[in-house]
Amino acid sequence: MKLSFDEMRKLQQRKYRERFGFFIAEGEHLVQELEKASDSNAALRASEIYVSDAQAFSSKRFETHVISAKHMARICATQTPQGIFALVPISALTQERLSSSAQRAVYLYEVQDPGNLGTILRSLAWFGAARCLLSPGSVDPFNPKVVRASMGAIFHVPIETEVPLAAIAENYPRIAALDMQGKDIADPQFGEHDLYIFGNEARGIPHADLAHLQPSLFSIPGTGAVESLNLGTVVSLCAYAISRQA
Repeated sequence: MKLSFDEMRKLQQRKYRERFGFFIAEGEHLVQELEKASDSNAALRASEIYVSDAQAFSSKRFETHVISAKHMARICATQTPQGIFALVPISALTQERLSSSAQRAVYLYEVQDPGNLGTILRSLAWFGAARCLLSPGSVDPFNPKVVRASMGAIFHVPIETEVPLAAIAENYPRIAALDMQGKDIADPQFGEHDLYIFGNEARGIPHADLAHLQPSLFSIPGTGAVESLNLGTVVSLCAYAISRQA
């Protein structure tokens, strides 16, 4: 499916990303990460590159188009475009339902902040700890702010969206969650679970739903000087602990 410049501009909105089936990865670093990821994910090679300078990028793997600086500025979300972006098919990252206990997973319940999700994807890619499952009501992982914050990790971490909270126990029998009264995540048992569940930044997870899952409870010890940690920080610390115990 070929998109017009006006249709590409609309990809800043979720409803059009879902309608057209593409998202934009803007900037040289993201394009380089896309190329790297395409070594192991051939479906990503259907991506197309758009540049405002014919000398800005050269690839035998991707179809490349030179467009005007005016069109570049209209399509890109940043105020000062770098002069290069990739048009990436969402299907290349969501070709199949990924839920399976074959690989441990991180489950995010109604995460809302694009920066948090981008940070989480980046940490999961760095530590190689898990795939990422998102509940209904979560921020779109293909949101431009998420894509930029992920620094290209979105191409390296398996993602599944619209995964109901009630369905995860079917594929992940050993579930862990964080609680102030839980065991330290440094405990060797922390790394023995199939899925690690984290709640919404402000509301957490509904108590009744969490109790139904009967997760093992763990905590991140601290001084108590502040009430809580940022969600991105929490998942990053847990990803590190999981990688150390693997």
